[in-house]
Amino acid sequence: MPEQTETTEAAALWERRGGIGIITLNRPKALNAVNGALSTAVGSLLEQAENDPEVRVVVVTGAGRAFCAGADLKALSTGGNIAAEGHPEWGFAGYAQHWISKPTIAAVNGFALGGGTELVLASDLAVVDEEAKLGLPEVKRGLFAAAGGVIRLQQQIPKKVALEIALTGEPITAAQGKELGLVNRVAPAGTALDVALELAEQIAANAPLSVRESKAMIHRTATEDDWGDRAWEANNAAIATIFTSADAKEGPTAFAEKRQPVWQGR
Repeated sequence: MPEQTETTEAAALWERRGGIGIITLNRPKALNAVNGALSTAVGSLLEQAENDPEVRVVVVTGAGRAFCAGADLKALSTGGNIAAEGHPEWGFAGYAQHWISKPTIAAVNGFALGGGTELVLASDLAVVDEEAKLGLPEVKRGLFAAAGGVIRLQQQIPKKVALEIALTGEPITAAQGKELGLVNRVAPAGTALDVALELAEQIAANAPLSVRESKAMIHRTATEDDWGDRAWEANNAAIATIFTSADAKEGPTAFAEKRQPVWQGR
């Protein structure tokens, strides 16, 4: 594994392993419940990852026995602001509405109901511990999943299944999540981060520009019906970007020369 670098912020940890950035929600005593400090830290680290050309994939996980227990109700009960300081547009945890061009992977190591599940839904990919559960129990408390949960859930699984999960508030297992398509990989107990890093390494080995454009295209056209005109316009724009890049020349050249490609990300 390449040399690791690490810095620490109050409510989140940052570590880089080669081309992979790892953000760890770091309020384990509060089950990584989201307060203003955590939102600010996570949002700032996402910006750092986005602006670092060496980072190709971002993995988000939790410290301790939880991934994320949702909003910090103690902070809310005293009138505290749980949004990122100066950046409410980043959304819940500084993450839920915070677009970055690089792939994000949720490594769900434990408790993830409510806001934790909303962070999973906001991630591009998800690796979930076999003992963890996902769900949106807000209706049991007179609330609703306001951090994008009810929006994204019905975009990612069949509508009737999404309605059952949202209206009953009942949890689902990691295995059920994988069957429904919410989860990419179910990890043996205690190994969610390791499995997520394996997936991240597979992605990071590919051409960065191609990966970013592929992610953008999928998100941009996800709501298009039958590959309409706007979807093809987006596709043609991606072609113009990718096929004139240095990496587009390097890939075939490396293949012909029977060597590993050296990506430049441009």
